[in-house]
Amino acid sequence: MRTHFLPWLLGVGFSVLFCRASDAQPQSLASALRPNILWVTSEDNGPELGCYGDQFADSPNIDALAARGMIYANCWSNAPVCAPARTTIISGIFPTSLGAQHMRSQVQLPEIAKLYPQFFHELGYYCTNNSKEDYNLYQPEGLWDDSSKKAHWRNRDAGQPFLAVFNFTISHESRLRTRPHNAIHDASSVTVPSYHPDTPEVRQDWAQYYDRVTQMDLEVGRILEQLKEDGLEDNTIIFYYGDHGCGMPRGKRWLYQSGLHVPLIVHVPERLQDLVEGQYQRGTTSSRLVSFVDLMPTVLSLAGIRPPSYLQGKAFLGSYATEDPQYIYGFRDRMDERYDMSRAVRDDRFMYIRNFYPQRPQGAYLDYMFKTPTTRIWKEMFDAGELDDAQSFFWKPKPSEELYDLQTDPYQVNNLASSTENAQTLARMREAVHSWMIAVSDVGLLPEGELLERADQDAPYTFGHDAKRYSAEKLYEIADLATRPTADDMQELLDRRIDSDSAVRYWVANGLLIRALRDQDRDEAVKAARGMTTDPSPYVRCVANETVARFGTPADRPAAIQALLTMADSRQSDTFVAMTAMNSLDWCEPTRAEIGDALSGIPNKDRTLSPRYGSYIPNLIRRIESIAD
Repeated sequence: MRTHFLPWLLGVGFSVLFCRASDAQPQSLASALRPNILWVTSEDNGPELGCYGDQFADSPNIDALAARGMIYANCWSNAPVCAPARTTIISGIFPTSLGAQHMRSQVQLPEIAKLYPQFFHELGYYCTNNSKEDYNLYQPEGLWDDSSKKAHWRNRDAGQPFLAVFNFTISHESRLRTRPHNAIHDASSVTVPSYHPDTPEVRQDWAQYYDRVTQMDLEVGRILEQLKEDGLEDNTIIFYYGDHGCGMPRGKRWLYQSGLHVPLIVHVPERLQDLVEGQYQRGTTSSRLVSFVDLMPTVLSLAGIRPPSYLQGKAFLGSYATEDPQYIYGFRDRMDERYDMSRAVRDDRFMYIRNFYPQRPQGAYLDYMFKTPTTRIWKEMFDAGELDDAQSFFWKPKPSEELYDLQTDPYQVNNLASSTENAQTLARMREAVHSWMIAVSDVGLLPEGELLERADQDAPYTFGHDAKRYSAEKLYEIADLATRPTADDMQELLDRRIDSDSAVRYWVANGLLIRALRDQDRDEAVKAARGMTTDPSPYVRCVANETVARFGTPADRPAAIQALLTMADSRQSDTFVAMTAMNSLDWCEPTRAEIGDALSGIPNKDRTLSPRYGSYIPNLIRRIESIAD
């Protein structure tokens, strides 16, 4: 994620704070009373650090910061991938509420909200970002004084307080697979998690991950040394965190501890201790559950300002700090070209995942992910039947629900959702996810394109919080019915096929596909899906035609494949419909005879959308063409 939010942390509204003594001619008395804020972040690494107890890690600079700061042992990034996680931080709102939950999407921020650098500018801060942004929101002009590889506090005016963000990319997923590579860690000594096969390729990638963390630690040390050289340590609040879990497959992008659990270290200098009295102790570890959405309210609280009511997190430091929460939450939606939807919650012991697309495996083909050697060998071994149950789980259709005991199952491979002993815990955690989704008005219950159509000129958040236009409760009810099948629920699902709301019918279509995967419901599900292949909604038609093509009769298949090919042509539909249709086509495994040259000539880019969407259709076309050939 980005180093965007905590920097805002302590800079708002302090009245009796300090500036650098050596700075001459402060711009104003108000700015002279502001602390400097240094925000240091790293990409694609979880708490694989010495200070978090990982004895294989080599991270002396971060460990030293932790020794004089405070470690948060249970911090989640909310999203297990960069852009939605950064969006959470910079806005203080769950992206599932903003409509910004899909990877590298682009939506409007509602009028009631501001991004945190805007608050700092109002206080006279020099705000810099070095250098990645990657928000799923359109941002206002002048958000940063400098957002580039040259951005640095040293470029500010004399006496001006600063908020400086440094984001290190050396640990990014792409750097784990670059070859040749000069090894630092011995691959033979790596601990391979039980969900990965133990092969030379996997060991090499894991060892290189640790190597990159060590290199990242050196960069962190360099910035901290510059702060010391400039005589700014006593007046600067420092934050360090990783933007989401490790870049290894089943880490980044997935709602497990390996994807959500991140390091968070906060260092408050001695002269600023009055801001955190009773809440912060140097060299200790906090067990409080915190997540990225909590950062903005915490910053405001530290500034002595009551957090606005629209913020969706809980302050964990400062004047308005709250009691420890019972839960923190996570979400996963479209990852690049692949549509998915899952929500997660954890308490101090258990973690629950609700999968709303259980018809799809965790390991759906994703172009970028398959560039990693571990991914390729892992899939090859699955196809060859060489994996055990824990290693195979990633490549099979997901269960509707997952429940894990984090105390006894650190890798989350023993799903307790069907355990009678844990039935009450399952029900409690299920309700926690339900309540959260309703509370934030989760707009992820609509297909991405339909959400943007319904919102029209409004921000999706504004649309989603208009009870006359959107009901998360109504859509949750049908989505839950459709995607968590029980023995006698088919008729109830069928009764909803003619609902006037196309989103309700979309979930019915998904429910039929899920049931078609089960032998006992297949015939009835396919029969009902046939009746939905001409639905007015293209999103309903995509899913219905996939069901018929995959599970209907040979006579059904040609028309269903042709319908999907027609919708896959963005010149005849739009980008979001085309992506949905191509996702369905992939699972139909079309032959060359079936698709011919229907996908050739489809434009790579949609000029009406942000360039952020530009790679998705080309990736899907390459995938489908490779299957057909």
